[in-house]
Amino acid sequence: MNTAQRLGFDKNTKLLIIHADDAGLSHSENQATIQALEKGIVNSYSMMVPCPWFLEMARFAKNNTQYDLGIHLTLTCEWENYRFGPVLPVSEVPSLVDEHGHFFKKREQLRENATPEDVEKELRAQIEKALNYGLAPTHIDSHMYSVGAHAEYLKIYKRLGEHYNLSVLVNEQVMQMVGLNPKTHIKKNDFVIDHTYVGDFQYFENDGLAAYYQSVLENLGPGLNLILLHPAFDEHEMQGITINHPNFGSEWRQQDFDFFTSEKTRDMLKKHNIQMVTFGDIKTSHSL
Repeated sequence: MNTAQRLGFDKNTKLLIIHADDAGLSHSENQATIQALEKGIVNSYSMMVPCPWFLEMARFAKNNTQYDLGIHLTLTCEWENYRFGPVLPVSEVPSLVDEHGHFFKKREQLRENATPEDVEKELRAQIEKALNYGLAPTHIDSHMYSVGAHAEYLKIYKRLGEHYNLSVLVNEQVMQMVGLNPKTHIKKNDFVIDHTYVGDFQYFENDGLAAYYQSVLENLGPGLNLILLHPAFDEHEMQGITINHPNFGSEWRQQDFDFFTSEKTRDMLKKHNIQMVTFGDIKTSHSL
C-alpha cells in the first residue's frame, strides 16, 4: 500500500508536491522562489532560518499564508566564500561550527564533530525563531538532509516534528543518499514520501535539467511524490555564492526556475493526470 492509499486516495492516484528548498539563502533565491509560487507551479517551499536573507522571506511568508511553508533545518554551509553559522550564540553550540564560527561544509564533518545535544538546541532554536516571527509552518525538512548524518540527529528531527506538530520529510531515496539504511531508520508510524526526485548532475551536464524533470513527470508513478528544486537566478549574487559548485550552482537554479514556471510544464501535469497536493493539505485533510 502506497502513501496515497493510506491517505484515502485510489491506489493509482499520482500525488505530487513541487517543493522549493533554500528560501532565505539569498535575495536571488527569495525572488525566484516567490515568482515560482506566484506565477509557476511550485506549491510548497521551505526556509533557511540561519541565512542572512531569512527576514525578507519571513516577511513574504507572514503576508502570504496561502503558500505551504516549511522550515529547512540547517546544520551545514557548503559554499566557498559565503559562510554562515547557527542562530544560537556559538558559545552555546560549539560543536556545530568550525574555527571561524561557521557551519561545517560537509555532513561527514558534522557527524565527526556535532553532539546530539547541540544539534537539538540549534534545530529547536531555528523553529522557535520562525514561530516568533509569526510564521505558520506545516512541515520541516533538512538542508543537505544533514539530519541524516547521524542516527541520533534523525531521532531528534523526528522528535521535533512531533513536538511542534509538523510533518517531517522522511523518504527512502533521501536516506540512501546520505548513507542511512531505510529499513533500519524508517519506523512503522513515520509518514513517508513514496518517491523523492532531485535534479540529476549527469542530465545537467548533458541534456539540461529540463530533460530530467520532463522524464520524471512523464514517468511519475502512483503514490505520494516529491520534487525538490532550488530556484534562483543565474546572476552575480548567486554566481558569487555558488562559485566552484556547479551542482546546485546558479545555472542549475536558473534551470530549476525556468522549468517550473513554464506553461508547458503546467500542461504536462494535466496530460499525465498528476494531482498537486501540499504538506498542509495532507496535514489538514488527514489529521497527520
